[in-house]
Amino acid sequence: MMEEGSLKREFYLLCRIVVFVIIAMFIVKNFLLSPSVVWGESMQPTFADQDKIIVNKVAAIDRFDVIVFQAPDSDNYYVKRVIGIPGDHIEYKNNILYLNGELIDEPYLQKESSPAALGFQTGDFTLEELTGYSIVPDNTYFVLGDNRGNSNDSRFFGLLDEQAIIGEVTFRFYPLSDIGRPR
Repeated sequence: MMEEGSLKREFYLLCRIVVFVIIAMFIVKNFLLSPSVVWGESMQPTFADQDKIIVNKVAAIDRFDVIVFQAPDSDNYYVKRVIGIPGDHIEYKNNILYLNGELIDEPYLQKESSPAALGFQTGDFTLEELTGYSIVPDNTYFVLGDNRGNSNDSRFFGLLDEQAIIGEVTFRFYPLSDIGRPR
């Protein structure tokens, strides 16, 4: 039989472990990683409506990363792809991205040869036509959804302030058939 003092020590140890786990979970969720859900079809074919994702809140944001951010035009959170970072010149001609004058392939988009891809066209524009800036200014980003025909993105709400960014999407954990890092 356990002594009463030993039982109290075991209980105290268990309480300390539980408190430590709760504090660790709080720190991870609020400062490092956070689960989220993709709402809508704006990121198809990369993500579908209701996909469950993990957002890395401390990742450095770079071109073509998929990010979660506070929408500048609503109280929602959006999931979009970073197309332009500070200093980039952006232009689309014939639905082809030219970044700093260089043609860029976008393999995450559905190809236009597919009938389903007709809504995925980006359209033709320059950054200056949309925002009044010839290059992406400091502390801002230009973001687009992968489903270009069905995405509320920088073409409509303008440049994204870096302060609105929650983090980079680093992992999809549902559906299980698509588990892993995003494309």
